[in-house]
Amino acid sequence: MTEETGLSWVAAECDDLEDLPVEELDCLAERGPVEAMLCVAERAVAVLSQPAAVRLGQDVRRLMESSLPDATIRTVWLGATDHVFDPAKDGISTRTWLWKMEQAWLTAERRNDPAFISPPAAPETDERLRRDVLQAIGRIDHDLTGAVENRIYPLSLPGLVPALELVTVRACADLGYRMVLRALKANYVAVDAKSRDMFVELGSRFGHARSLVTKDLNHQA
Repeated sequence: MTEETGLSWVAAECDDLEDLPVEELDCLAERGPVEAMLCVAERAVAVLSQPAAVRLGQDVRRLMESSLPDATIRTVWLGATDHVFDPAKDGISTRTWLWKMEQAWLTAERRNDPAFISPPAAPETDERLRRDVLQAIGRIDHDLTGAVENRIYPLSLPGLVPALELVTVRACADLGYRMVLRALKANYVAVDAKSRDMFVELGSRFGHARSLVTKDLNHQA
């Protein structure tokens, strides 16, 4: 059982700047969001369990190998981090910064084990799981859309919910599920008990702990 894992762990770190190590905050200020994300990706190898760190490489590869447009991936990333780490600010494409993140992670893995070989992306493509993730997204569609589109700062983020659905369908149902949770938390969307329980049940089927859902969730009784 895991809590935050893979790319959704990186998103959680990027969303909460107060908890970033000082050197990563300095990197963000002096060198920009992409370089700071690379530092976070390297740190994943040191602080996460081996399966959770390996999933970072798999998550990145799932997105890079998918048919998703770059703009869709960027929209999901901005929604999951509340705009804090926008790679476009460094003037590079979405897949370029994903590749850079993969290389940073892989370099850190090989410091520990020079013979380390990146595993295949192995996306979750079970049709029933996909359908159930989409159903859970449908339950929070209105509230999440309202939270990200009806605001002035950070900037409005139209199309987040459709982008999350596309990640679920075209990249990986598990990654889509985890990024939905990150978007809900980053945007402090109120989630009712039925929706929370639906996400908890889905998480158990992916092998995630209940706390992956409940920690930092704005749950309304």
